[in-house]
Amino acid sequence: MSEIIDKVKIIGAVFVLVAGVAAFYVLDDSSDLIRVGLLVGSIILAAAVALMSEPGQQAWEFAKGARGEFRKIVWPGRKDTVQSTLIVIIMVILIGLFLWMLDTISFWVIYDLFLQIGE
Repeated sequence: MSEIIDKVKIIGAVFVLVAGVAAFYVLDDSSDLIRVGLLVGSIILAAAVALMSEPGQQAWEFAKGARGEFRKIVWPGRKDTVQSTLIVIIMVILIGLFLWMLDTISFWVIYDLFLQIGE
């Protein structure tokens, strides 16, 4: 029975959200403040209704867990960031030169073998 109630809550949340978006476009002659207020209000109301369901609660717990994991990240310092960026730039230049060299050699080979035959 609770699964049916959860589905009704989710459908209701979707309906509220669609109604808010529809009201935003239908009321195009109204003030932008009213239109945006209705849209934001419908988004908040739809989120509140969705969070009352079991899938909504699970999504909220997942978001809280993801936020906790995000806080555990150790970001690199300025020195590490600059070094990594310089390594990437140097590698891009080296690979670019290598590809240019391969292109030039292949052009010479193709030109000498195939295009100089008639001379």
